[in-house]
Amino acid sequence: MLKIECRMCQSKELKIFLDLGFTPLADAFLKEYQLDEQERYYPLRVCTCINCGLAQLDYVVPGEELYRKAYPYLSSTTKTGKEHFHGMAREICKKFCLGKSNFVIDIGSNIGVLLEGFKNEGLKVLGIDPATNIAKLANERCIETWPEFFDKRVARKILKKYGKADVITGTNVFAHVDELDEMVIAVKELLNDGGIFVIEVPYLVDLIEKLEYDTIYHEHLSYISIKPLVRYFTKFNMEVFDVQRFLIHGGTIRVSVCNKGGQKVSKNVDELIKLEEKANIYSLERLKKFEQAVLKQKEDLIDLLRGIKKQGKSIIGLSAPAKGNTMLNFCKIGTDYLDYLTEKTHIKLGLYTPGTHIKIFDDKKILEDMPDYALLLAWNFAEEIIKNMEEYKNMGGKFIIPIPKPKII
Repeated sequence: MLKIECRMCQSKELKIFLDLGFTPLADAFLKEYQLDEQERYYPLRVCTCINCGLAQLDYVVPGEELYRKAYPYLSSTTKTGKEHFHGMAREICKKFCLGKSNFVIDIGSNIGVLLEGFKNEGLKVLGIDPATNIAKLANERCIETWPEFFDKRVARKILKKYGKADVITGTNVFAHVDELDEMVIAVKELLNDGGIFVIEVPYLVDLIEKLEYDTIYHEHLSYISIKPLVRYFTKFNMEVFDVQRFLIHGGTIRVSVCNKGGQKVSKNVDELIKLEEKANIYSLERLKKFEQAVLKQKEDLIDLLRGIKKQGKSIIGLSAPAKGNTMLNFCKIGTDYLDYLTEKTHIKLGLYTPGTHIKIFDDKKILEDMPDYALLLAWNFAEEIIKNMEEYKNMGGKFIIPIPKPKII
């Protein structure tokens, strides 16, 4: 579905600044029998709203298509990720003096890693996640999770069964939602008067400055910065009262929202808006320079891989994240460059990447085959992955970090 207006301010002044072509869905991994079937490709283009500054895709793939078909992302794949989410739960509980009498809801809760952190602090928890296979895994882990898309209907079901929430969280989900107004109205209805809504999203400033274009795929409908977000929440008599930056996922912001006047507004909010203005991320000219840098990165990466192959050396891809499929399809990197990919996430083993059809094996295959180079597709967890692959490195294996500028370690 073509999106012709801004989902925050409804302006139709949208200008495309990056076109990554037509790509398959980044999480639509294939089974072997599906390789000869026709795949569906969708346009992957990013616009900026001239009116409010929100960056968003101009084409929306229905949520049923994205999340209902054996969704393969598990939020606990890395130690870094688990520690981050458990730390988030501890920090929120400490800052707002939360305990056994409090109730927290996580939207897009996946297998419940964040809620596990809150549960460890004694809170009552509930997860909402539309991926039925993932919700099943969460419930098996004793994290109550409803396999639903979060909306006003679901909010009223929760109210009827459990009452209002003290905290509602949404990590790496707010940017996935097309009908934001409906989500925020439902959140506001479900929150206690003094409750808080905490979201985490990749930060547009980091995406632009660090050339993280592989963060762009069809699940990520919006690319968030603070200036449009502050303006947006005023529509609901709510306000952004704090923002924190984190390194995870290549640069993330944690945004805390409350009913207007409910909390003291931190100076961090204005400071980040000033940072965004200084970084010029609302300038179409700056965004077009970003596009040119993306095209140069593609050229440099292909040149590097081609040079290695000409030397008769072998290359594999290490990890198979959704973001990796944006890069593989945009750069047209298939089995002519990568022999295979490896993963530690069991639900992806034996599958093939969408579009490029590269088979995924267990990580242990690296030590069995000892390829000369490993292209790190989950480069945002490079430090942890390289540490886990220390034996491969000690035996002469080399790593290729593709973002922001391709380099060999």
